[in-house]
Amino acid sequence: MTGNIEQKLAKELSINESQVISVVEMMDEGNTVPFIARYRKERTGGLDDEVLRKLSERLIYIKGLEEKKQTVIRLIGDQEKLTEEIKFSILKSETLTEVEDIYRPFKMKKRTRATMAEEKGLKSLAQLVWSGNFKGDFESEMEKMINLEKGIDSKETAIKGAMDIISEMISDTAEFRKWIRSYIQREAVIVTKGSSEEPTPYEMYYDYKEPIRNIPPYRILAINRGEKEKVLSVKLDYMVDIVIQYLEVKCAKGNNITDKYIKESVKDSYKRLIYPSIEREIRAELTQIAEERAIEIFKTNLKSLIMQPPIKDKVVMGFDPGFRTGCKVAVLDKTGKFLEKATVYPTAPRKDINGTISKLKELVLKENIDVISLGNGTASRESEEVISLLIKELKEENGRELYYVIVSEAGASVYSASKLAADEYPSLDVTIRGAISIGRRLQDPLSELVKIDPKSIGVGQYQHDVAGKKLDESLKGTVEDVVNKVGVDLNMATPSLLSYISGINDTIAQNIVSYRDEKGKFTSRKELLKVKRLGQKAFEQCAGFLRVMESKEPLDNTSVHPESYASAKKLVDMLGYNKDDFKSGSLKDIEEKAGEFSLEELADNLGIGKLTLVDIIKELKKPGRDPREELPKPMLKTGVLDITQLKIGMLLIGTVRNVSDFGAFVDIGVHQDGLVHKSQMADTFVKHPLDIVKVGDIINVKVIEVDEKRGRISLTMKM
Repeated sequence: MTGNIEQKLAKELSINESQVISVVEMMDEGNTVPFIARYRKERTGGLDDEVLRKLSERLIYIKGLEEKKQTVIRLIGDQEKLTEEIKFSILKSETLTEVEDIYRPFKMKKRTRATMAEEKGLKSLAQLVWSGNFKGDFESEMEKMINLEKGIDSKETAIKGAMDIISEMISDTAEFRKWIRSYIQREAVIVTKGSSEEPTPYEMYYDYKEPIRNIPPYRILAINRGEKEKVLSVKLDYMVDIVIQYLEVKCAKGNNITDKYIKESVKDSYKRLIYPSIEREIRAELTQIAEERAIEIFKTNLKSLIMQPPIKDKVVMGFDPGFRTGCKVAVLDKTGKFLEKATVYPTAPRKDINGTISKLKELVLKENIDVISLGNGTASRESEEVISLLIKELKEENGRELYYVIVSEAGASVYSASKLAADEYPSLDVTIRGAISIGRRLQDPLSELVKIDPKSIGVGQYQHDVAGKKLDESLKGTVEDVVNKVGVDLNMATPSLLSYISGINDTIAQNIVSYRDEKGKFTSRKELLKVKRLGQKAFEQCAGFLRVMESKEPLDNTSVHPESYASAKKLVDMLGYNKDDFKSGSLKDIEEKAGEFSLEELADNLGIGKLTLVDIIKELKKPGRDPREELPKPMLKTGVLDITQLKIGMLLIGTVRNVSDFGAFVDIGVHQDGLVHKSQMADTFVKHPLDIVKVGDIINVKVIEVDEKRGRISLTMKM
């Protein structure tokens, strides 16, 4: 890797070149992003996982660009056409598109009009025109080209073939393509027209135009989808005459005899060759930018969703609403263990509300249920009304407090029909598995949602229009970062959860569970080394993220890495604690005690870095701390509103369900989420909604518009 790449990455990410060098070295050694972010802070200068992910992604792109440059240089060299000027242009290229433009004239082409003209021997005539030096009788030159055997039967045929060659030469000139691309990007307007008289989600684009330099990424994806569904026609509109004029100035030689043929070739080259390919490139680039933005939004929303705090020590009823086949109910104990199931029919066609309330009341009292986790899909609103009646009756009859929370059921059906669900609950019906998933999402969102393809979780922005591989890789990285930040219980974690742990792949995850099933619970982190295919390197990467509550070594239930155990124990001794203090969790004042010393001095004495020392102190103060506990808890509800009850000016409390480029969708308890447009989030300019809110936030809102017919609710955070 060259120093130029390191400098470039450092500049892009606003970090030091030395940090880039260290990170790249560690990645080349097989270290994962979560491990580097958590346990190699001294070497990275404390870079977090988000920066490290970006660095990793950009490194892959830049390495690919450098490899492409070298390949193109070699291929042109093989043709013995490589000059120092061409080589210099390739090496200074900033993008793959620029490299492709330079390589274009040297690429092996399919048979084109130009190559067929060259086969007929018309290249010399084309060069004569292109040179601009001809002074004689051009009609005679064209006549010389007539050759019936080669299919050149007239002067017109000859000059037409020569112009085909010139058209391709113009199209293949990197300088021209770069200027035209830049001009279109700067000046073009995207114009869309609707081809349907029926209402569609694309009505606003039926007669729409916007400069492409200003168009928001989400609109590009919406337009692309409308075009794909054949509802919209799309084109780029700009001053074509300016492009033609530019090419004529660049190509014409000031020769009255031959320039007319060059100018005709310019028009043909632009219309037939340049415009179609550059429009495709620009649309592809706009789409790429939009996809990258959509992925960033999805990653941020996904991270917020799976980082939502678990509702601990609560018996939960998972409630999967439905119509014809009824609503499926699953009761889970405080650890998520399945206890009991039922099917109730409060919705059409049966509408057995009394029978439903009776059955649910029986389950609540029998299993001592604390909270109902209600899926937000079909029949959710009708089910919510019945649950509200149940809560009211329990309160009046028994003084019994019961709450419910609406959770997203996106992906529950995907999980319930999966092999993983079948392995977990082989004797249960698919629909009951869905209710279990809905209940567990409340008890521990992270553990449950990692079982589902992130694309199916439903917190994205046009995620189904994004290139699959790139989206999958990005989302997997996000889930991996969150899982490792939280840590997992080695003796409780499923294979799907373990597979996201640093250094553990699907095979090792399954081997861990198989070992656990055969030998019983792990009694220490060291025991991981007995797992098949889990060697020293994998142990180094994963150990700090796996908790073993059953271990005799208290540090095994913390995020302190085994490599730092000796330093942690020495620190405990230096600060005057004994082993019993540590085991009983009596180190709550460790920050104050450590504060009596210089952190630099303590770190030197312990032989560790200052950043590592700070992390150890935090962990010893609260062993096994869960970063999710610091976030707002889900909002527990007891009643329901209908959209018809909403009034303009009404003040409500809501939960943010999704965030897009243009605003946030908020659950205010009326089944239909309301929209807080970014212009309604603050009295000052809001660059992006994610600067103000994130998925899972509990916020105060005011109703500013209700459209019952279209089911749309507009909200404001401005009070």
